[in-house]
Amino acid sequence: MEDRIISAQLMVEDQAAELSLRPRLLSEYIGQSKAKENLKVFIEAAKQRREALDHVLLYGPPGLGKTTLSNIIANELGVNIRTTSGPAIERPGDLAALLTNLQEGDVLFIDEIHRLHRTVEEVLYPAMEDFALDIMIGKGPSARSVRLDLPKFTLIGATTRAGLLSAPLRDRFGVVSRLEYYTIDELTYIVSRTSEILQVPIVGEAAQEIGMRSRGTPRIANRLLKRVRDFAQIQGDGIITEAIAGTALEQIQVDKLGLDLIDHKMIHSIITSFQGGPVGLETIAATIGEESQTIEDVYEPYLLQIGFLQRTPRGRMVTPLAYRHLGYEPPKRGDN
Repeated sequence: MEDRIISAQLMVEDQAAELSLRPRLLSEYIGQSKAKENLKVFIEAAKQRREALDHVLLYGPPGLGKTTLSNIIANELGVNIRTTSGPAIERPGDLAALLTNLQEGDVLFIDEIHRLHRTVEEVLYPAMEDFALDIMIGKGPSARSVRLDLPKFTLIGATTRAGLLSAPLRDRFGVVSRLEYYTIDELTYIVSRTSEILQVPIVGEAAQEIGMRSRGTPRIANRLLKRVRDFAQIQGDGIITEAIAGTALEQIQVDKLGLDLIDHKMIHSIITSFQGGPVGLETIAATIGEESQTIEDVYEPYLLQIGFLQRTPRGRMVTPLAYRHLGYEPPKRGDN
């Protein structure tokens, strides 16, 4: 799973590149127009009142720009940002160290906030609500609680699993924004922008060809562009044309809709072995040699989004769209 070129998860190769490619202002940020318009108003209002921005929750699939947007918010506010992740904060003391080092108005960004330990989460509640930190000193009957005042700060939480957030934590966010998948036009613009930054000539419909296969995700678009760049350099004259882009993407087995070999294998298996379904998740997992949790969290969402797969009470079913895409004749209604 980690090696899939169309995986939206952050890979080692993405980390250095993303830092140089990330926009720094809302005006440079492409897509997410609704969330962007709202944030612009909230940020400007907070600046005029000279107050800290309300706590912000950003949720949506991976690779859509939650970390980028968090850095933009801090930059637009003109404050510093401290970045960490839910799994990295193991003890309440780790969170206390982060909070007490913040300055007035600073942003604390917690990625994968749904993975915070429950004991850490309990400490976060008064910090978010009252800008105070309750610390227990001593043990047993002599233990006492001391409250430390914190500077007013903005917590930005990012999560791909909003449903796993506890209700008390979710209710403490004043601004909640869902990031949506990008359109082909938006991804085409992103590919063109990235090619300019990387100083890679791209002509004709090549940017659209890459954007079309990027599964609605900027991170995948940028990753595909870098792979296509390699083919243009070795098999062409360094210029990415539509022909080179198409050839390169077929070579790395990413089809017109952004499906890779594993997606094809899963759909093909359901069609040929189970007459298109319905079939249980565990059965699919055993057939293609993957864990059921991986199928549910990684492979299925995009196939459901583009209408290739259906979840029914009896199991998963392949749709006529998927049949046609793989070159099969869809069964007539009632055949399976």
